Amino acid sequence: MPTTAPAEVPTTSAGGTAAPRSGPAAHAGHSSRLDIQGLRAVAVGLVVLSHAGVTQVAGGYAGVDVFFVISGFLITSLLLRELATTGRISLQAFYARRALRLLPASSLVIAVTLAGSWLFLSKARLAEHAGDALASALYAVNFRLAAAGTDYLAQNSPPSPFQHFWSLAVEEQFYLVWPLLLLVALRVAQGRRRLVAVPLGLLCLASFAIGVATTASSAPWAYFGSPARAWEPGAGALLAAGAARLQRLPAVVAGPLTWLGLACIALAAVCYDDTTPYPGHHALLPVLGTVLVLAGGCAPAGYGAGRLLGQRPLVWLGGLSYGWYLWHWPLLVVAPAALGDTDGTAGVPLALVLCAVALGPAWLTLRLVENPVRFHRALRGRPRRALALGAGLSAVTTALSLTAAAVPPAIETGGPAPATEKEVAAAPDARTRLAELLAAAPARLPGNLAPPLREVRSARSAVYRDGCHIDYDSTRSPSCVYGDRTSSRTVVLFGDSHAAQWFPALERLATTRGWKLVSLTKASCKAADVTISRSGRPYAACDTWRARTVTRINALRPDLVLVSSSDAGDPVDPAADVRRQWTTGFEDTFRKLAASGARVAALQDTPWPKGDPVDCAADNSLRLHACANRLPDAVRDATRHTALRDAAAATGVPVVDPTPWLCAARTGVCPVVVGNIAVYRDESHLSEAYAEALAPVLGSTLDRLPGTS
Repeated sequence: MPTTAPAEVPTTSAGGTAAPRSGPAAHAGHSSRLDIQGLRAVAVGLVVLSHAGVTQVAGGYAGVDVFFVISGFLITSLLLRELATTGRISLQAFYARRALRLLPASSLVIAVTLAGSWLFLSKARLAEHAGDALASALYAVNFRLAAAGTDYLAQNSPPSPFQHFWSLAVEEQFYLVWPLLLLVALRVAQGRRRLVAVPLGLLCLASFAIGVATTASSAPWAYFGSPARAWEPGAGALLAAGAARLQRLPAVVAGPLTWLGLACIALAAVCYDDTTPYPGHHALLPVLGTVLVLAGGCAPAGYGAGRLLGQRPLVWLGGLSYGWYLWHWPLLVVAPAALGDTDGTAGVPLALVLCAVALGPAWLTLRLVENPVRFHRALRGRPRRALALGAGLSAVTTALSLTAAAVPPAIETGGPAPATEKEVAAAPDARTRLAELLAAAPARLPGNLAPPLREVRSARSAVYRDGCHIDYDSTRSPSCVYGDRTSSRTVVLFGDSHAAQWFPALERLATTRGWKLVSLTKASCKAADVTISRSGRPYAACDTWRARTVTRINALRPDLVLVSSSDAGDPVDPAADVRRQWTTGFEDTFRKLAASGARVAALQDTPWPKGDPVDCAADNSLRLHACANRLPDAVRDATRHTALRDAAAATGVPVVDPTPWLCAARTGVCPVVVGNIAVYRDESHLSEAYAEALAPVLGSTLDRLPGTS
């Protein structure tokens, strides 16, 4: 989630707030602008409340946009003032100031958060957290998060304790090139500062266009990517270029501008939420609001918003904004686990308490780490030393991250268990042997678990590696043919990710039996012809894809269409009789598929585990029974199950129920480990290894269907 470091103010007091000075020079340098410190307090408060789950400010993530604009305004002001004073811009001094400002505190937080993750968070995720820590130390975690956000199977993972470093990464990537761009723009403008805004403005427009386009096509890259965000600090930078003229604004204009700006920021925080396509054009509102507050504040008016923002409590909080950002998020992620609140039952009250507690380490970090380092006489004005210190701190956090990844906390195991895949494949009756293994599911994590628990989540079948399981916005599937491509017997897998989870089993069957296997699956797109809701809106891309794919399947004229989808997801317009609504939706799809002459079979959704089974197994490796779910609780939606059976009966479609393959018949227990294989990869999907081990069981079941042997 968002956080950013406030840009350095030319002169600061020991408490980190701006030290007022008088005179035009001071005002041009913005060192006396307490309203900016107050605006930081507003931004940090919005983001913290949003992270704490306060629904009234669900759009508080817009506070990061406020920080970006403030940072661009202040840092560009510093650079332009340096240019006016010395006739040059020292890149070495600039990067040294950034290192002194950011790295001491961020390195401390990374080290402490890494230790907290090692001690209290899932033992199965330590490598992920260490990778996030490393990327944070190198200011590249935004790219890592963007990549994870486009991975469908990783989207429901719990948030990383280092996730808030993304905006620091965006900001520093911006400032890696911004001084150079400023110098180039000055040269293009032949030293005339009025014309600097032209090339820089064009760059900002290009970045904004990238942000809007990417929000529609790949939201994670729009949110976390620096190209899509660069226009926000760029807007502040452009404002800084015209700050001298803004000082001449009449008070009757400047005052209302600041209040209008605050209103824009508040409107974004109150009206936006998790369903808002962001940033895109929606980011204009908080960015414009921040620009208005900063612009109006260049010519302070007695009745402007600066009167509010300059109040001592807000100025004090603004001085702590960097530290509060750094500390509040790790506390929100790590502390509940340390306190035993793994299921989040404490909710918003605990989150608010933790955010308040985070002010303590933020204040201590400012007084004991940030200011002593930043203002140390051995480092101030000595950029080489400052850069060396920054490099040293980055090296230390890098070493800690690599060490944590190489030496994760041990996961205790018991003795070896039967090799599930071999046992089932070699058995005269695969289903009987599987039932025996389910009944004798190990109570301790087997020492021969294959693959090891930490690798269960990272496995990806060919449909994911090849891009065949398409994302939310796509409406056409690529050509994804497996098995014997020349075979006259074609089997189609159709549905969402709960259909795609069966691909490893079907691919093995296709290879051994000489089928041509065509995989057609889409993220969260139900097989039933029912428009479902996604992010509060109709999932129209699903409806389009479903219609096109059914037409494509009919043109293939396959021998068998295996249909499956998750029981999750709700109709965007629920009918009074939801069961009847789903039944009709399934019937429509089954009849359309049968028009090709293919045999259609419905594969019912699998039982769901209780929470995250991999994390639970890692934390309860010697008592796996604590992680097992039971029937009927493991059935995600009994109404959907009944509707599918009703539709199948009405259309003559056979139903394959995989429940006996995952839950013991006598006890109804659905274990998380069977033999030496983890059953699930996450909160709902089968693991690759277990799905492949079920190939003989699935094959014998399909053999009972006409035309599949």
